[in-house]
Amino acid sequence: MYKPQGYTSVSPYLIVDNAQATLAFIKAVFDAEPHAVHHGEDGSVAHAEVWIDDTVLMFGEWKGSGAVQHVHVYVPDVLASFEKARQAGGKAVQKPVRKDDPDLRGGIVDPSGTTWWLSTRQA
Repeated sequence: MYKPQGYTSVSPYLIVDNAQATLAFIKAVFDAEPHAVHHGEDGSVAHAEVWIDDTVLMFGEWKGSGAVQHVHVYVPDVLASFEKARQAGGKAVQKPVRKDDPDLRGGIVDPSGTTWWLSTRQA
């Protein structure tokens, strides 16, 4: 088998300054538990895998990387998820709003600097 059972062929991979903060944010917003966590010699999270619905998100810590990341996630209730993200330490980039497509979408930056675009398709 060329890939792990249940994995899609493409998985987003984030490089973050604080992987532990990213993991805490993901757990709080998406109720997602880590599938795998590998620590570096210094105790930092070198690699982690978390399932969000049907997709595995991978990330690792690289302090000072300067990486800029955006992740789009469809959620059942964008308003509830956006509030969870704020309570988990996220800072609003854009409150949920419907623009020129059928999605109600908002953006929030987590404590590690990743911008999460949370969206729910509207009828």
